[in-house]
Amino acid sequence: MNFRPVVAEALGTALLLAAVVGSGIMAERLSGGNVGLALLANAIATGGALYALITMFGPISGAHFNPVVTLALTARRGSPAKWALPFLAAQVVGAILGVWLAHLMFDLPILQASTKVRTGVGQWAAEATATFGLVLLILIGVRKAPERLPAAVSVYIVGAYWFTASTSFANPAVTLARALSNTFAGIAPADAPAFIVAQLVGALLAWLTARYLDR
Repeated sequence: MNFRPVVAEALGTALLLAAVVGSGIMAERLSGGNVGLALLANAIATGGALYALITMFGPISGAHFNPVVTLALTARRGSPAKWALPFLAAQVVGAILGVWLAHLMFDLPILQASTKVRTGVGQWAAEATATFGLVLLILIGVRKAPERLPAAVSVYIVGAYWFTASTSFANPAVTLARALSNTFAGIAPADAPAFIVAQLVGALLAWLTARYLDR
């Protein structure tokens, strides 16, 4: 069995989380307490890294880096069913390793848990909305304009950092991993399950919408 797609998913997700968490740490250190400036830097760095990673790993695995993207594409027969479980495992493991890499690069304790509270109806609605838009973009874009998808996904995520109250995690693997980082990008472990439920709801609504729109 060719495991290159699974390795690509693990590497891509790890590097994505290193970018998300690492740029959050750097932004917080350099912003002088200006949270808006820190978020802007974090968003731009994440979008730039995401574009590069999708371009690099897209031809190998499809560059999902996200369990709900894998599930939605599998359900739409846009990704082979045999890769679903291996991809999910690779994404979760890769995300955690990426967070630990960011901690290592910035001389922080490798093992930690976030204390940043992210909860409430507004946060959950934001996660459902962010995930809905991301998954719908991918499900329609992969059929209509695949060559534009890396840029489209990247700029969507940059925008969603700002138009959602939650700053757009939109990814269960990212959520689990960020619960293990008590940094700018973190989320308290107790708040992570509700985020993941909201993401699953948003992804399901996106899948249903894509079925209706893209026939």
